[in-house]
Parts: sequence; structure tokens; C-alpha cells
Amino acid sequence: MRNAIKMTLAAALGAASCVASAADVLVAVAANFTAPAKELAPIFEKQTGHKLVLSFGGTGMFYGQIKNGADFDVLLAADAKTPKKAIEEGYAVAGTSFTYAVGKLVLWSSDAQKITDAEALLKKLDFNKCAVANPKLAPYGLAAYEALKAMGIFEKVQPKFVEGDNIGKTFNFVKTGNAEVGFVALSQVSKDGKLTSGSGWVVPEKYYNAIRQDAVLLKNGKNAEAAKEFLEFLKGPEAAKIKEAYGYGAG
Repeated sequence: MRNAIKMTLAAALGAASCVASAADVLVAVAANFTAPAKELAPIFEKQTGHKLVLSFGGTGMFYGQIKNGADFDVLLAADAKTPKKAIEEGYAVAGTSFTYAVGKLVLWSSDAQKITDAEALLKKLDFNKCAVANPKLAPYGLAAYEALKAMGIFEKVQPKFVEGDNIGKTFNFVKTGNAEVGFVALSQVSKDGKLTSGSGWVVPEKYYNAIRQDAVLLKNGKNAEAAKEFLEFLKGPEAAKIKEAYGYGAG
């Protein structure tokens, strides 16, 4: 009986310890990584008992919020330069940044019949509007500019642009039909190597510089073990499998 009481007490103390060590991790997530982040969250939470509080949006917007005191623990950026700048300016922890994903660009339309020969469509301007993210704010927008210039048709296509200040808004322009086609992240429109809707063309990577997306531990999460655990989880095999399913390359 006494041993049974000891075992019950030990189990109760162990459970209390787990509850006490569980923590919320506030993560600022680049809009293009929305779908995989939502899949990764419950896996991490089940394994660790921690809770991920995810916010989605433009990397530039998040960085402005971080500089103004937003209490994010982790930044999953859409580029490599923002985490680097965060470290240099004292908003993130040196030595914690790494490439968690390499994004891919796709020309996409919500119309399943629209994109059959993408290069011909672009050259003939067979559309009214083409959505592109602001290249000064969004890496996927910059990649779209680079690709069109590499194909020698940038000046021809540019008058058709409708611009979003991040890739999430750019995607919505196309999804709602406000733009017939647009350059978006492959992760927004595909899963397991297949388009989830519409029609599209994965832009050859030779046409643009690699879209390296870096993660970094922010100053607010410096002493948060849960935040550090999440960053390690992002490097692991389970996370890699989900990222690959959404078309991301390895860092």
C-alpha cells in the first residue's frame, strides 16, 4: 500500500513538473510558410507539451513590430537578410540563425485551364493583370522580377502588374480573380508535388536567386527553452518531411 502511494505521488509530481515546464512559444511566420507551420504545430505540441502561438504575415511587417517591442520568441523569415539584420541590430541572438527552407516560385492561376504554356502566355500577355509581391519587401516578389528579367520580358509584362506588399496578399489577388495570373510561393498552391487547385508553372530555379528562408531566436526568447526546442524541431526529420511535401528545398 505504501509503495502504491509512493508511486501515485511520484506520478502526480511528474505530471505537475510537465505542466510547469510547458510554455507558449510566440512565433512570427512568413506568409508563404503558413500551411506547413499549421501542420508542424500540433506535432511539436504533442511531443513537448509546449504551445505554439503562430502569427502569419510579411517579414518586413514583423521586423517593424519586433523593433517596436513585439514579444515574439522566434522569427521564421521569408529571407536570410532579415534574421541577419536582427542579429546585427541586437534584436536576435547571435549563432541561432539557420536556413529552415528554400522556397520555390510558381506562376499560378485559379483558372485550371489558364496556364498550359506559361512562357508563351507571358510573352503574348494573354492576361489582364499579373500579381507580383513588392520586390523591396518580399523575396518572392524579387524572385519574380529576376525571373522575368532573365527571360527578357520584364519590361513587356511590368505594365500588367498588380502589387501586393507580401506574398499572402499577392496570392489572394490571384485566388479571388482580381489578377488572372500571379507569381506566388509553390507552398501556397501545392502539396505532395501536385497543385491543390488552378493551374501553374514552377519557374525554373535558374531564372532567380535561391529564396533562402532563415529562422532565428529573438531576444525575447533568449532564455526560453521551449523556443529553442522549437528551432531544433524545425531541423529534424519530421519537419523536413512536411517541408518537402510543400515543395521546399533543404537549406
